[in-house]
Amino acid sequence: MTEKIIDLSVDIAGLKLKNPVIAASGTFGFGREFADYMDLNKIGGISVKGLTLEKRQGNRPPRIAETPAGILNSVGLQNPALKPL
Repeated sequence: MTEKIIDLSVDIAGLKLKNPVIAASGTFGFGREFADYMDLNKIGGISVKGLTLEKRQGNRPPRIAETPAGILNSVGLQNPALKPL
């Protein structure tokens, strides 16, 4: 039996991805947390939270406060920096 190769590539606003699977921000960290569990080169992309050129520790705790209408969040863009990724 011959194996068919299907082209799943997509073009999103001029950015060509090899497939439309994009890991969602907030559920996939910055990607490296999952590197031991899957081949990150197999997905189309990773959508990350705020990312800066330099590493940021973010805001000091408390970062979350409960209010009558919900929760306020002020993490402060804590991230590992662009270069290590």
